[in-house]
Amino acid sequence: MNITFLLNGETVELSDVTPTATLLDWLREDRGLTGTKEGCNEGDCGACTVMVTDEDGHKALNSCILFLPQLHGKAVRTVEGASGPNGEAHPVQQAMVDLHGSQCGFCTPGFVMSMVASHVNGASDHDTQLAGNLCRCTGYAPIIRAAQAAEEQPVPVWLKDKPVATRVASPMLPGSSDELAEVYAAHPDATLVAGATDVGLWVTKQLRDLDPVIFLNRCDDLKEVTITEEEVRFGAMVDMNRMGEALADLHPSYAEMIRRYASVQVRHAATVGGNIANGSPIGDNPPTLIALGATLHLRKGEKRRSIPLEEFFIDYGKQDRSPGEFVEAVSFARQADRLKVYKLSKRFDQDISAVCGCFNITVTDGAVTEARIAFGGMAGIPKRATHVETALVGKPWTRETIGAALPAFADDYSPLTDMRASANYRLETAKAMLERYFLDDQGEVTNVLEVSA
Repeated sequence: MNITFLLNGETVELSDVTPTATLLDWLREDRGLTGTKEGCNEGDCGACTVMVTDEDGHKALNSCILFLPQLHGKAVRTVEGASGPNGEAHPVQQAMVDLHGSQCGFCTPGFVMSMVASHVNGASDHDTQLAGNLCRCTGYAPIIRAAQAAEEQPVPVWLKDKPVATRVASPMLPGSSDELAEVYAAHPDATLVAGATDVGLWVTKQLRDLDPVIFLNRCDDLKEVTITEEEVRFGAMVDMNRMGEALADLHPSYAEMIRRYASVQVRHAATVGGNIANGSPIGDNPPTLIALGATLHLRKGEKRRSIPLEEFFIDYGKQDRSPGEFVEAVSFARQADRLKVYKLSKRFDQDISAVCGCFNITVTDGAVTEARIAFGGMAGIPKRATHVETALVGKPWTRETIGAALPAFADDYSPLTDMRASANYRLETAKAMLERYFLDDQGEVTNVLEVSA
């Protein structure tokens, strides 16, 4: 596979690229750019952060789970390229020095590149922008102060990279969903790579050989977000940050859950289609979309079909998707916002859910007329609480109704005990989430991040 991209302002042309070669390994081993560090090698610590620029703008990404073919036609900046051609420090680099934002320095290049990307984009929500960068010695206060100090400084001229014009590199880098359908039909055994936030770990942690690999990142028609008076539709390649932005006004609780979905770097890469197709029982999107009554749109060659999203998940590790068939989009009806999403995890930021409860209950004239409740982390698949729904529909919207419905959770779920939570804890938490939904709906304060006597 032949690819072309910019690296710190210089054109790079590579031939016969190994599809699963990571940018981090190539930078350090082939280019000697060792400023980019390897920490966790799974996209959690942020030490390997670089800035990637394409038609969609500037993004901080984890280079440890970024495969080289995903860079075709893009521009990459490492910490070595953050400074100017004559050694001029970037404003965030200077601020880190002035405000003592580094001690051992191992995490510093990743912090700097996350700050460089947010500086280019004019983002000032630094706690969110830096949630994917971990520091074990400096403490975050001086780093945040450095980011704030650099806010008003102009973007250096040397950082204004633009994507490069390229030729078609390989049929395994299709440029549209039509090309994808054709090549996937010819190679139904291929591994599809969308953002590689999970597939990347198959390589870095499990050392799996994924050949052949088809990369979806050039399929721009799968990146479309369509919102009409009747429908909300996300193409499979819409990344999680874009999804969160699109949902902010429609379903703010969903958007807030997405803010806690991994980190900025991971959300820039992770896609809604990949999260669904992966079939994880603890993925946060599927139960939320099921609660919204979402429809999944699949394609195989020229044939398309649409199914209720909840029917896609058959059993643990088994989905209703045939060889050569891929997720094209997911959609749901435009609706009044009755959705609440409660994500329970040991860490607030960048953690996998122990339980993700999603509630979409319609109340008319004081009675429950419709209920869609779905959970992640409670079964081998994302699953609706149908017994609980039945216990609610047609009943008055009262505390008594909620209390009477709670035993039905045991009919819907038999959760497992694992390192994240015990079975009993999960079941009791699910019940508490329904009670919380009711209290939220009544205007009660239910901020679980505050403790009061």
